[in-house]
Amino acid sequence: YFDLLKTSETLPSGAPKDDFHFSQPTDEYLRERNSAPSTGYGARFKAISTTPPRDFRVIYTEPGSPSAEVVNGQTKLVRGSRILSVDGVDFINANSQSEIDTLNNGLFPAATGETHNFTVRDPDGTERTISLTSANMVRQPVNQTTILDTSTGKVGYIHFTTFSPFSSEEQIANAMQQVSDAGVSDLILDLRYNGGGLLAVASQLSYMVAGQARTQNRTFEQLRFNDTAGSINPVTGRPNNPIPFYSTGQGFSLQSGQSLPTLNLGRVYILSTERTCSASEAVINSLRGIDVEVVLIGDITCGKPFGFYPTDNCGRTYYTIQFQGVNDKGFGDYADGFVPQNANFQFGARTLGCQVADQLVAPLGTTGDPLTAAALQYRADGTCPAPSSAGVASQEQPYRSSEGVEPSGPAIRLEQPDVMDVNRDLSMPGEYRGRTD
Repeated sequence: YFDLLKTSETLPSGAPKDDFHFSQPTDEYLRERNSAPSTGYGARFKAISTTPPRDFRVIYTEPGSPSAEVVNGQTKLVRGSRILSVDGVDFINANSQSEIDTLNNGLFPAATGETHNFTVRDPDGTERTISLTSANMVRQPVNQTTILDTSTGKVGYIHFTTFSPFSSEEQIANAMQQVSDAGVSDLILDLRYNGGGLLAVASQLSYMVAGQARTQNRTFEQLRFNDTAGSINPVTGRPNNPIPFYSTGQGFSLQSGQSLPTLNLGRVYILSTERTCSASEAVINSLRGIDVEVVLIGDITCGKPFGFYPTDNCGRTYYTIQFQGVNDKGFGDYADGFVPQNANFQFGARTLGCQVADQLVAPLGTTGDPLTAAALQYRADGTCPAPSSAGVASQEQPYRSSEGVEPSGPAIRLEQPDVMDVNRDLSMPGEYRGRTD
């Protein structure tokens, strides 16, 4: 029956309409949903190639994690660091099972306190050997908050990686307060690796960007079911009331009713990749619904306006698409993603902005980062940078080596993404029946 609930329809681009139908053990769902600590180094990797010649690179590190530890004035891992060897085994070319086991055990330690040695090559070509000791890590939703000084005023930069844990409510409010206190005239909101989480926090973030006047009595998101549902949510049996722009704390990690800071902006620059999904896309869609100008810098988003409520049955939680989320204007047709204006892609929801490759060449939130630099350029004169010779991420072959050699041989295992990496959650404090989309 569960398999029969998945539609075989396709999108205008030809992609499957439902790419989100799955199930998992309920204990895994609850652990991931509540962001339980897990063993690791606090480094997020991009797997360009999992087979020889392998290519794994760091996209960012968690604040205060083993990988962000400073030694001799430099963090152990930096954005763009490429793994060359693990515990003396050639990471790029190793083929035997024993070597693969060593690589997997070093990359993904099973317990805290394990120490493994890595040789890495940084973006500037420097090769280093470092030791990393695994720790119990909790994902930090706000990775970085920066104030960029420009000749035309201050620009806030926030790297927000997940809406998932309850702590995301407090962390994003604190970050918004910081950029508000700095008197910024614009905001760069970095959602390039943010796949989703709590929809209520997405609503709060959108309110903090736009402010009271633009959001008052407006809809953040309305759940659209089929025609027979009428005004009732057929899953809960309750009235299908619109989700507002929440202007106060909801009790996740802020006191319920606590006022939120606002920037009162009529425009926001959002950095995106194909991993910008679900609750992140709801922020884009909701702001467009109240005529806030969203400038998308980066790549086409994942395209997930659909949603479902996780349903437990005998220790297994099932997810099947039940509704579509639409904004204040009734729009929610972005299943082929939000598309920057200058992209060649013929489908999706076109928005202002520039398609720019997410190259791992400089720290996030600096003018050396191509996406941040492109946002500042567009802000200055309304133009996009010339296309990079490296191409756009969505047009590259993600499982091919950067050396251009056909992959072969045994693969390194990949970390299993948790359910919140590509989902959003309609839960409110005290509720278990999370909606995930």
